[in-house]
Amino acid sequence: QVQLVESGGGLVQAGGSLRLSCAASGRTFGSMGWFRQAPGREREFVAGIQWLGEITYYADSVKGRFTISRDNTKNMGYLQMNSLKPEDTAVYYCAVNLFDSRLTWTEYAMDYWGKGTLVTVSS
Repeated sequence: QVQLVESGGGLVQAGGSLRLSCAASGRTFGSMGWFRQAPGREREFVAGIQWLGEITYYADSVKGRFTISRDNTKNMGYLQMNSLKPEDTAVYYCAVNLFDSRLTWTEYAMDYWGKGTLVTVSS
């Protein structure tokens, strides 16, 4: 019931910045999160936001470097990534939980997923 399309991935050098976007359509939802999966690793939580309250959450690995935000009028979510490191290289996915705006940020809590966008950070 929610369609999500990520964009903005690409190749960036270490220390650079990149802004990911997630266009949402369909029914309303409570929370949006960004997750990432690197080769050989499990999908991990990156950042999340309560859609209405704008309360944000971050994984320790990106705290202080990444900023999650949203624009209600456009049904767009964003992930601003600064001071990128090679270890940030991964496919980044946006996902939403339909009802719970206060949830434990695991992939299993999310209801709908985008197809992902690849972020590659070179040294």
